[in-house]
Amino acid sequence: MAAGIDPHIRARSEELGANAIVLGPCILAPSKHAMTAYVFPGQGSQFSGMGKDLYDADSNARIWFEHANDILGFNLTDIMFKGSDEDLKQTNVTQPAIFLHSVVKGKVMGDAFQPSMVAGHSLGEFSALVAAGAMEFSDGLKLVAARANAMQKACAARPGTMAAIIGLEDAKVEEICSTISGVVVPANYNCPGQLVISGAVDAVTAACEALKEAGAKRALMLPVGGAFHSPLMEPARAELATAIEFTPIVNPRCPVYQNVDARPHIDPARIKANLIAQLTAPVRWTQTMQNMLTDGIDKAVEVGPGMVLQGLFKKVSRELETVAG
Repeated sequence: MAAGIDPHIRARSEELGANAIVLGPCILAPSKHAMTAYVFPGQGSQFSGMGKDLYDADSNARIWFEHANDILGFNLTDIMFKGSDEDLKQTNVTQPAIFLHSVVKGKVMGDAFQPSMVAGHSLGEFSALVAAGAMEFSDGLKLVAARANAMQKACAARPGTMAAIIGLEDAKVEEICSTISGVVVPANYNCPGQLVISGAVDAVTAACEALKEAGAKRALMLPVGGAFHSPLMEPARAELATAIEFTPIVNPRCPVYQNVDARPHIDPARIKANLIAQLTAPVRWTQTMQNMLTDGIDKAVEVGPGMVLQGLFKKVSRELETVAG
């Protein structure tokens, strides 16, 4: 065992045996079974008609969908099932819709949902926490709705944008962003060679030009309404912090790899602190996937709308089995 490991974790891993896997602040008992990571998508994976197949096919799913409508005070399902792409792009709709679709998809798996570890990309982290039993469904949905509203207000107060940088090393993107006047920072480490930057419009535009000159294959401005995961989201972070602090969070059934440090966590206090930091910190998804692979996963199951996360996993490991939940 490494010298820096907490004595309680050291003692527990010794009790479990030499094959126990130390995962940062927690450990996994040795297992004869395949290790499966369940991962949950974030904003951008929505589509018109999302969730309707679940609603029509499963009576338990219908109960959860209707419960969500009651909690939110409006018929989110009407927008999910019948709304246009434009309707679904509204942040206060998009975030609860993706959360609801993802969590219900996990719930209808029943006993087949057996995660060794979970993670979610940005918004998807809330889905992961509920699916792993760290947070109640109603509390998670209320937090996601509050998060969406807080982010929308922050976008209106300080407009910003984001851009995808393709084909440049992360370190080079970080270096160039640090030289640009104004607010522009790495926001989403999606996979090797794909990093999204975020910040004030002028600063992001200037960074894109500098990054293309430095050899980026593409620097593509994204059709988003704000500078997510940047310092411009500070008002939203401050607003959401109180709600997170007062939300009950318990030990999850398996480690949750969180965005801010790409490490597995089971301690409720640490989970809360990381959730609060998430709005202004980058999403370290590349590092999350790499850490999950290092920690022994055999399969990644994407639970929610779309197939984006499966594609990102294939960028870091061609051998890993990836499936839709």
